[in-house]
Amino acid sequence: MCEGGINTGQMKLAVAMVNDTLALAQQHLEQLHHLADQGRRAATSAELAQVTVMLGEAREKLDSAVSQLTVTDDDVTVERL
Repeated sequence: MCEGGINTGQMKLAVAMVNDTLALAQQHLEQLHHLADQGRRAATSAELAQVTVMLGEAREKLDSAVSQLTVTDDDVTVERL
């Protein structure tokens, strides 16, 4: 459905695709974090762990953005005739 000049269905799908990409990157980074930890590279492991957390936070923001997508900031109303 098109609301406020954008196709909200397409927007939700596009955000979902980005979210899926971040999820995959997050999984890879978690694996690298564990490898660095096992290889006794504490500084690298800590940095990778922090990036993993940041990606999780970014994904939460994307979920929030999708839930807010149907909320409009203007006073436009639609009447069906």
